[in-house]
Amino acid sequence: MATITECRGALDRLSDSLARADGDVRGAAALDRTLSCHITDLDTTFTGRLTDGRIRVDSTVAGPPPAKAQIRLAMTGDDLVAMVGGDLNFAKAWASGRVRLEAGFRDLLRLRSLL
Repeated sequence: MATITECRGALDRLSDSLARADGDVRGAAALDRTLSCHITDLDTTFTGRLTDGRIRVDSTVAGPPPAKAQIRLAMTGDDLVAMVGGDLNFAKAWASGRVRLEAGFRDLLRLRSLL
C-alpha cells in the first residue's frame, strides 16, 4: 500500500509533467480551479489548486475533502502512484470505477485531453 509521502510525491511528479506538456494537454491544464484528491485507502485528502498548468497542493487533511473542490479525484494510493508512473491508464481506470473524477461539464470537456 502506498504511503502518504509516496502519494504526495506522485502528485508532485504529475504537476511537473503537466508543466512540461504542450499542445492540447497544456491548454487543458491551464485551468484555474480548486482541486481535491482523496486517497481512499489512506482516508486522506490532498487539497489545492490546478493553476498555471501545475498542481499546487496546499494541505493534507484526514478524511474526505473538507469542502467541495471544482475538480475532485478519488482513488487508492496504489492507483495514484501507478497512474503517474505510467502503469495504469487513467481512462480505463476511470471507466472501470477505480478512479473517480468529478467536475463541471465544461471542465470535464477540457480535461478529456489529459486522458
